[in-house]
Order: sequence, then structure tokens, then C-alpha cells
Amino acid sequence: MSILKEIQIPDIGGATDVAVIEILVNIGDRVDVEDPLITLESDKATMEVPSSDAGIVKEILVSVDDKVQEGSVIMRVEVTSAEQPAASAAVPEVAPAAVSSEPTTETVSVPDIGGADDVAVIEVLVKAGDTVAAEDALLTLESDKATMEVPSPFAGTVKEVLVAVGDNVKEGSDIVVLDGVVTASSAKPATTSAPSKTASAPTPAAASKPAPLSSIDIPPAGTNIHAGPAVRRIAREFGVDMRRVKGSGRKARVTVDDVRLYVKSELAKTQSGQVGSGLPVAPVVDFAKFGEVDTLPLTRIQKLSSKGLHRNWLIVPHVTQFDEVDITELEAFRKKEKAGAEKQGFKLTPLVFIMKAVVAALQEYPRFNSSLAADGENLVMKKYFHIGVAVDTPDGLVVPVVRDVDQKDLFQLAKELGEISVKARDGKLKPADMQGGCFTISSLGGIGGTAFTPIVNVPEVAILGVSRSAMKPVYKEGAFVPRLMLPLSLSYDHRVVDGAVGARFITHVNKCLSDLRLLLL
Repeated sequence: MSILKEIQIPDIGGATDVAVIEILVNIGDRVDVEDPLITLESDKATMEVPSSDAGIVKEILVSVDDKVQEGSVIMRVEVTSAEQPAASAAVPEVAPAAVSSEPTTETVSVPDIGGADDVAVIEVLVKAGDTVAAEDALLTLESDKATMEVPSPFAGTVKEVLVAVGDNVKEGSDIVVLDGVVTASSAKPATTSAPSKTASAPTPAAASKPAPLSSIDIPPAGTNIHAGPAVRRIAREFGVDMRRVKGSGRKARVTVDDVRLYVKSELAKTQSGQVGSGLPVAPVVDFAKFGEVDTLPLTRIQKLSSKGLHRNWLIVPHVTQFDEVDITELEAFRKKEKAGAEKQGFKLTPLVFIMKAVVAALQEYPRFNSSLAADGENLVMKKYFHIGVAVDTPDGLVVPVVRDVDQKDLFQLAKELGEISVKARDGKLKPADMQGGCFTISSLGGIGGTAFTPIVNVPEVAILGVSRSAMKPVYKEGAFVPRLMLPLSLSYDHRVVDGAVGARFITHVNKCLSDLRLLLL
């Protein structure tokens, strides 16, 4: 006995109108469970859709360039009664498999990493044959602002490592295959645990990177170039002749990375005298001819941060406002409450007072709590108050975000600030820990200095720099008296904030820090 079963598009991350770029089977072909049927390409990824059943392909319901989404029916497969148990091992009728505790093979994927894409693998901590326990670290990832370890969700033996140092991964990318995994609720019978996607085809994360373009033979006009609609759209946006791009995908298919690499190589050819921005190139100097030198590579965070800072400095018309705050009373109150905080295991630093004062000023002057829309014609006004705090780490500067500062008291902020500072210095921050900031505070008070000009952390519109406080003679009530003065440096985006509003904002921060009672209003 045989039946026709519909093959549907599985969960593809909520994407809609995803293009079919390749049909991998024909009518009459026999397919097994997990055999690839079609290839899809969204704006960000290419993926194969595996068969959920074993049988004979009877109908193909889609064509190349059709648009599909989760639940779309793409094929009908004739399944015989002998094949049905193998094709539906996870249905409730197969009770023994559903509660089996026999060792199985499991593929470990990258968990939720805050929605970050193209996160670099900087260290692989295991190799084939190693035995790992649950929660043992498998590899280390580094995004543009954080380093994180990926733990194993199972105990077992490493059968295969699917990624290498330098690969880019994202949530859901397969990274390691484990043997001998025992799970109480395993739904994989022995007949279906053997096939593995990774055994038949390389995963996207492990795929080789496109080779740098030097020179290729240009096909004649009219030649069919293998590329998906999303790739062709990007090529059109950059004015790229697809015939000149060497494809690194299967069957020489041109990928998005191939187009980007081509564009970069062409830009490099034109930058011998001037960079793309029109600024002169820095001279290349052989410093070794003047004496002994060492070359130290920048960390990934430093390299990415430098690009972001350079971009922000070029695109934002900065204005920096300076002021000094009398924090004599604030410091006396802080020292009085410091012992109580230390008993609870955290430090009460001046920074938490500054965070509360900044939020009070953001509430009074909401333009500082906005972002300039991409079209440059609108402001996105935020109704939440998340404050980024710049933290100095051995690998470079990172900016974790403290959320809902307006809803937390001084002790809550002090505790949370201490925790995220430790995570930052230990490289344990996740990308989500550094997203959603409204305003940034960069404090150098623990190091020194009297003033500096901080760079706005786009897409925010302002940043407050805090320097080291010092006792100074202040003329007050007819006499000079010693007062503890704190230097502040407020940089803001002049496209959004006028100078008068900037002066009022820093003055409001000054008043709140000078008289803590204002924070209660």
C-alpha cells in the first residue's frame, strides 16, 4: 500500500517570498529522509530544503524563481507502507523511539546570540575524538563588540567538527557532530539517526571562502550565469557585470560574498592615490630603517571599533560642550552609603549617580533620546531609557547597555553595573548585552585627565564624557572655598541638537548632580 504525502517548506526563520533558485530532483527520483529537494535563497542566506519522507517523487509543484514561505507545498512523494515508519519516526505511534535512551548522534548548532549574523569563529576548543560533558565549551565566537563561548548542550564524543577558525556563523549554524549522546526523550530511531546532512554535503559555515579575484576569462554576452535573484539585485545596485564575477558556490554559482569580494577588489585597484572618501592616503613608512620595531596585530574588536569610530567621526557633525559640576555633597553622600553597598557585594560608584542625572535630563530634553532616521528627514523618539557605559577591556573598548535606568534605584544600578563590567572584562558579553542603547557615558575619571571630546556612538545622538574630579577653590558666598569639581564633556550630533539645547541639557545634568534632591522630583 502506498500514499501520496505532501512535502512542505519547514521553519525558515519567518522569511516570506523566498526565491526557489534550484530544483534538485526530478519526477520519478527516489529520495530518502533529509535528501535535499530544492535550494532557496533569501536576502541573507542560501539553504536546501530536505525531504521529510522517503519515497518516489510524483509531483513537483514549484519552479525556479517561484516564491515560497513556511508551509508552502513544494512536492508530493509516494510513500509505501514499508517506508512510512522510517519517514515519520517522530510521530506518536512510534512509542519505543519516543522514549528511547539509546546513544544517538546529535548535531550541535549555534544557540541564540542576540540576532548577530556573520560572527567569526576565533578558536575551536575541541577536536574529533574528544569527550565532552554538557556545558563544556566547544568554540569561541567574536562579534564586533563581544567574545563568547558556545557550550555543548549534550555529553558525548566529538565525531566531527564542522567549522574552522575564520569561518562566520550565526544562530542555527551547525558546528559539531557528537556521538554517544543519550537523551531521555530522543525521537530518533536507529534507522533515521545514521543519515546526516553533514555527511553528504558541507555546511554553509564550513564552506570555503571565495578566492580573491585576480583575473578570469570573461564569458561572452548572453552566457547563462548561475546566481539567485538576491545576488543579481545586489550586483545591479553596485553596477557589477556578473560575467566578471567568479562564482565559488556549487556548480560555480555566484554568491553574495563573491559579488562583495569583486567590489572590494575593484575599489582596491582605484585607491592607489586616494581612498573612496576623497581623503589623502597616509604615507607608507618603513619604520624599521630608523631602529628596532615590533608589529603587534590589533584585536578584532579594536579593528572593528576603529572602523565604526572613523565612520561616526566623518558622518556626524560633532559639537562638544564642557562644564564642571560641584559634587562635594554627592561624594559625601556616596561615601556614607558605600559601606552598605559593599555589604551587599557591590561598589557604589559616582557613575550610577551620573546615569540617574542623565536620564533626568533625557526626560526633560527628549531630542537627546532619539535617533536620526535613515532617510535623514525624521527623528525616532524613544520612550525607554537604556544607557550604554563604555568599559575598557584588554581587547578594546566595549559598550554594554544598562536597560530601564529610570526604573531602578542607585543600589540596583550599582549591582548591575558591577556585574556587566566583570562580564565585559572576561569577554562574556553577548551581542544582545550591547544593543538598544539610547545614550552613552564614557568615564575616564578613574584614570585621569581634565577633559576630552568623546565621539558620538551612532545611531545615538549624544555621548557624555566624564573626567577625573579634583578639589578646586570656588568663589562662594564672598569667599573661596574648596569644592570637589567634576569635569563633563558632552558631544552631540548638531543635525539633531542645537547648541542652545545642548547647553541646557548639560546644565540640567549639572543641577541634578549638584543637588541630589532634584533626582527625586
